[in-house]
Amino acid sequence: MFESRDFIDLETLCRELDASESSVRRDLDILEEEKALRRVYGGAVSLQTPPSRAFDYAAESEHLSDEKNRIARLTAGLIEDGQTVILDGGSTVAAVADELASKSLHIITNSLPIAERLESVRNIELTLTGGYLDPRRRVMLGPFCEQMLGALRADAVIMGIGGISETGFSNNNTLVVGSEQKMIEAADKVIIVADRTKFGRGSMFPMAPLSAANIVVTDRDLAPENLAMLRAHGIEVFLA
Repeated sequence: MFESRDFIDLETLCRELDASESSVRRDLDILEEEKALRRVYGGAVSLQTPPSRAFDYAAESEHLSDEKNRIARLTAGLIEDGQTVILDGGSTVAAVADELASKSLHIITNSLPIAERLESVRNIELTLTGGYLDPRRRVMLGPFCEQMLGALRADAVIMGIGGISETGFSNNNTLVVGSEQKMIEAADKVIIVADRTKFGRGSMFPMAPLSAANIVVTDRDLAPENLAMLRAHGIEVFLA
């Protein structure tokens, strides 16, 4: 059950296992004693998620690279010259940044890899948010980052995500969630980029309901039920 999810809430466990809450709680206690998971408020966190992939930019960049490149090319086609665009951190959004380098844009980002990609591109105006630097994710986060994002307006935000489920978009770090929420507030259009492995999984911290997104760009192997879920919430979906 944790194969594609880092965090799962108690309500979902009861529903998927068709078991009572008390029974599920007892089973979670046993699994925690066996060090298969860790109990947290509202559910449980997998201890089997490889940390090198879950929170490390370099390792994540190698995962499903072909799918990410297709997603990036399609996403870049949704952005017009002259726009102001916020780019979130993460390897999929960094791939989008590569595809945007041929356009004339003002890019705002909290991502060091994106800044490194675009710093010498003369047709790109580049603004960094500042803030606390997370060395593994290679993004700037925290109150200073959020304060700056709160003072900005943008035509669009392009954002990666930790998990997508019926309950909404989520991520594994409260600071990441805080900056992403400010990005959504600042943008006229919200574009989520995520490969199929991000669907049907819940990360620990809720970020926004599905209705917060205008567009989701994902890979063509997305399960039909996940495609239907997005469209049921009025989201425009592009399959790369």
